Amino acid sequence: MVNCSNPLPAAKRRVFIVEDHPIFSMGMSELINQEADLEVCGSADNIAAALRAIAALTPDLIIVDLALKGGQGIDLIREVEKAKKNIPMLVLSMHDEAIHAERCILAGAKGYIMKQEASESVIGALRHILAGNIHVSSKIMNKMVNKLTGRAGTADIPATSSLTNRELEVLTLIGKGLSPAEVAETLHVSPKTVGTYRERLKEKLGLKHGAELVRYAVLWVEFNLP
Repeated sequence: MVNCSNPLPAAKRRVFIVEDHPIFSMGMSELINQEADLEVCGSADNIAAALRAIAALTPDLIIVDLALKGGQGIDLIREVEKAKKNIPMLVLSMHDEAIHAERCILAGAKGYIMKQEASESVIGALRHILAGNIHVSSKIMNKMVNKLTGRAGTADIPATSSLTNRELEVLTLIGKGLSPAEVAETLHVSPKTVGTYRERLKEKLGLKHGAELVRYAVLWVEFNLP
C-alpha cells in the first residue's frame, strides 16, 4: 500500500544543452541543477553529436546556442523539428533578438533569450516553455503579433529582417573577412552563386557598391548591428 502522507517526489524535467563554450555550458548546468524540478541530462558542442545524444536521451527540453562548432543552431532546430520528436527548444544566444528571435521561432524553437540576461530569466523561461508556452521578450512578441495581424510598422524593423537565412549566412562570412571564393568554398556553392547573393544583399540593404557591403558586413558582425 502506498503511504499517501509521503508521496514520491515528482520526476525532474530533463534538459539537454547544445553550446560550444564549455565554461558557459558548465555554468548553465550548475544553475539548472540547483532547481528541484530540473536537471541537465547531457550536453554537446556540435550538431552531429547533439542529434545522436538527443535521440538516445530524449530530453524534455533542449537549450540551443545559435553559433556552434561546424554549424548553426537554427539548423539543429530544423533537424529536431523534422524528426517530429516534439521536444521544445530554447535558444540562448548572444545575437540580437530583433534579428534572430523570430527566425528561430518560425524554425520550431519555443523561446529565445539573450545570453546577457540568461542567469536572471532562464529558469523561468524553461518552466514557461515546459508548460507549453512560447517565451520571447514582449517587444518581439508584439512585433510578431503585429506582423500576423497586418499592423507591423517599418520604423523599428531592422534592415536585415528581410534577409533569408542563407543571405544572413553570406553576410556573416563577408563580415568575418572571407573573400567571395572562400565564401563559395565554405557554403559549397559556386562563386557565381555567391555573386548573386552579394547583389541581393546590396539591393535589400540599400547599398550601392561591394565596398559598402563589406563595411556593413564587418560592422554587423563586430557590433551586431540591426
